[in-house]
Formats: sequence, C-alpha cells, structure tokens
Amino acid sequence: MVDVLTREEVKAGLADESIALVDVREPHEFAAGHIPGSLSLPLSRFDPSKLPEDKRVVFVCRSGRRTLLAIEMSRLFGRGDASAHYAGSLLDWAGAGEPLEY
Repeated sequence: MVDVLTREEVKAGLADESIALVDVREPHEFAAGHIPGSLSLPLSRFDPSKLPEDKRVVFVCRSGRRTLLAIEMSRLFGRGDASAHYAGSLLDWAGAGEPLEY
C-alpha cells in the first residue's frame, strides 16, 4: 500500500518537521527549483540506506511516477516505512503558486 499525501499534508509535515520530503528528481531538475526543505536523492543513484530514519519519509518528483519507483526500491531494501508520496508532486506544488527554492 502507498500512502498518498496532499499538498496541505506535505506543508503541515514540513512545518512541524514530522516528515522528510525526499526529491528523487535528477540534480539538474532539483537545481531548477524544488520544494523548500526537501532533500535530493536522485532516482538514478538512489540508495535507500541514505533515507532519514527519524522522520516519516515522503517522496516527491515532477509528476509522481518516480516516487512510486523509489517506494518500491525502498521496500526491497527493507524500508517498508518509506511508503508515502506526494502524488501531485512538483507540478501540483508549483501550479498552486507555492514557493520554490533554487
């Protein structure tokens, strides 16, 4: 099962520091704009051992497809707790006028 978070849930989790938002886009995509507070772990070099263990891991990408791959890779590594994603991902975030960092 995959937990799907809304933009408001992601914002709340970032504000109260209860989530680690992991951006799995490539470095050039991350540099072109990312959600403030997100961590960059590109899917092309994805290593589930580098996922934070002290917060709920939530994945984000451009549209939501790569996040599902990251969840599957995390599960295979034994990180079944890393099973949440922001389905709307960056397209939803930016489309709603939310801030980006560069």
